Amino acid sequence: MDGSANTPPDVQRRLSWLRQDIEQRLLFRGGRATNVNNVLSAILGLLLTVAFYAALLPVDGTWFSAVFTERGYIPYCIVFLTGCSLSILFLKWRKLALQRRSLELMVVPSNPDFILSPATVDSVVERIHDVVDEPRQFVLLNRIETALSNLKNLGQVTEVGEILHSQAELDESAMETSYLTVTGFVWAVPVLGFIGTVLGLSAAIGGFGTVLQTSQEMEGLKSALQSVTGGLATAFETTLAGLVAALVVQLLVTFLKKSELEFLDACTDYCSRHVVNKLRLLPFQPEDKSREEPRASQYVEG
Repeated sequence: MDGSANTPPDVQRRLSWLRQDIEQRLLFRGGRATNVNNVLSAILGLLLTVAFYAALLPVDGTWFSAVFTERGYIPYCIVFLTGCSLSILFLKWRKLALQRRSLELMVVPSNPDFILSPATVDSVVERIHDVVDEPRQFVLLNRIETALSNLKNLGQVTEVGEILHSQAELDESAMETSYLTVTGFVWAVPVLGFIGTVLGLSAAIGGFGTVLQTSQEMEGLKSALQSVTGGLATAFETTLAGLVAALVVQLLVTFLKKSELEFLDACTDYCSRHVVNKLRLLPFQPEDKSREEPRASQYVEG
């Protein structure tokens, strides 16, 4: 018989950053929230590069294969940076999915009579640590715990809303910072394409000068010029590859950043409904029986 039937619901839904974070599961040090480990993303990018070129072996000799294998070293750099970008976005996507699960937890009692005050802060903080092993690694829970710690130390419920607002701004700033690496790659990939084109044009123009110096007959000149103009055509293929790769990555960045901003908005809404709405301007009265420690039955999972 499955023993999970007798397990309390909140235990079944416990979040474990150490066991469920994708970077931790791959035996790398996980970045906080949706930040990624740069070493892991580089390794995954290298593996994607190897896989891409292995996939080109069956179509060797085609135009598509030639674009990435016969245009010098620039296409290899483009594929590697694109692979690193896709790895970063994949890791952030999985980490964001784990962060979203924290919205399902009810760390503050849903009982309408419960009042969040300095007298009840400890019980809520204990609840957070009961359902999550590393609250600081979760955007929502870290935001709530930071606000409650200030409420306990300062005893001013009026400051909690301002602290939550300030923490929300810090979270959004951290989110923007986490995209700096992939944004740099999106900028670098088409630039590499242009560099490849410039190198190809330089070689073609140099070949054109050589043709004019060495060709004596018109037929020989025509034949040599055909190879030179063919080189001019292939010189732009690296730019094409870079622009297409940058376009794909930028679209994925846009969609993922939109999802992450929606998650941050959901965290703000959660704090407003379940934290700010529980605050009351009441004096600290530990002997007041009406504000006793919340029981487990008061928590209802969202």
